[in-house]
Amino acid sequence: MKSFLKHKGILGGVFMMIFYQIIMIGIFMGGYSSMPKDIDKLTVAIVNEDQQAGATFVKEIQAQMPFHVVTNLSLEQAKQELEDRSTHLVMHIPQDFTQKLSAQGEQVKLDFFINQSNPATVSSTMQNVVTQITNKISTQLQTQSFDGILQGMKVPEAQAQQMVAGVMNKVDANVVTTNPQPAGMHNQMAPMFLTMSSYVGAMIYSMMSIGALNQLRSRLGKWKAFLSLQGVNVLLSLIAPLVGVSLYFAVHGYGAETFMKVWMVHSLEMFVAIEFTSICCLLLGQAGMIVNLPILLTQTIANGSVVPQEMMSGVFKAVSYISPMFYTLHLDYNLLFGGGKTGVYLTGLVLVGLGALLINTLIHLFKTVKQPKEAIEPAPQPLFM
Repeated sequence: MKSFLKHKGILGGVFMMIFYQIIMIGIFMGGYSSMPKDIDKLTVAIVNEDQQAGATFVKEIQAQMPFHVVTNLSLEQAKQELEDRSTHLVMHIPQDFTQKLSAQGEQVKLDFFINQSNPATVSSTMQNVVTQITNKISTQLQTQSFDGILQGMKVPEAQAQQMVAGVMNKVDANVVTTNPQPAGMHNQMAPMFLTMSSYVGAMIYSMMSIGALNQLRSRLGKWKAFLSLQGVNVLLSLIAPLVGVSLYFAVHGYGAETFMKVWMVHSLEMFVAIEFTSICCLLLGQAGMIVNLPILLTQTIANGSVVPQEMMSGVFKAVSYISPMFYTLHLDYNLLFGGGKTGVYLTGLVLVGLGALLINTLIHLFKTVKQPKEAIEPAPQPLFM
């Protein structure tokens, strides 16, 4: 037993058991602590077209809602920001809000727009917000402040009190959902699973490929070996993602065109992830995996699949801008469900890949690798003198 406990392999395994617990619990506890603490960083846009009761209600809701409320957008602008995930809920107060509020037998309709091509936490939160706002309106309409508004509109006091007493069913929430996700948790989580599987595979491959590079560079030449490896990386990046993408599309198909686009996105992601994770392997060798692991775990939060970018704490938000997983996951959202800023996410992924490739090229340029000395074989002796 003592022999095993002193063995370097066992000691290395013990180190990894402890190290992984520390980084995983530390990173996850820090990353997920922003929910729901930082929910006030989510944006709700209120588009008010009624300057009487509607304007009063906007002031009330701004003071009471735990969100960043925006009121200076047109309906079209708000919808576009919703599509781009810059805004998480759009509330539209129509022009006839006050008119229907003061009319007997009329029902007030409020439009709420929710983009479901978002993390499930965001979509469910916004659904709850719609219910809370609707209930809040019904409650507010029974207060003295709204009774005063109706009287200020020359409605007789007795009639105003009668109207306010019967407004509980007067508000109707018209919820319009865009980019709906197919039913099933496997579909909601598909962007994260597809993205993470490609990234983890690329991370493991990068460690092995850099080991092969160090072995072959003396035989092939420094730059021929490096360029040959990049060619292999491109080839494997095209082929390997076919497995995961095909498995998912076999369960839930979206058509050939979507399949091709998702395949190409994950081929790009895999090449970028190989270059991104190769940086640590080129600098540190096999020890680079110890650095790549916490970077991977950080990206599981920074990718935005659970915590939206607006709610991330400083470190995770900073990592999201250079994270291959962040850009890939949002491209998957757009391709599978719908959404805006596809060009922005694609450009971001390409720039991260080019930056990583440049860094790897510079590391390879300046780093020297010690080659193992080949054993010197004795010269053969003649059989006869």
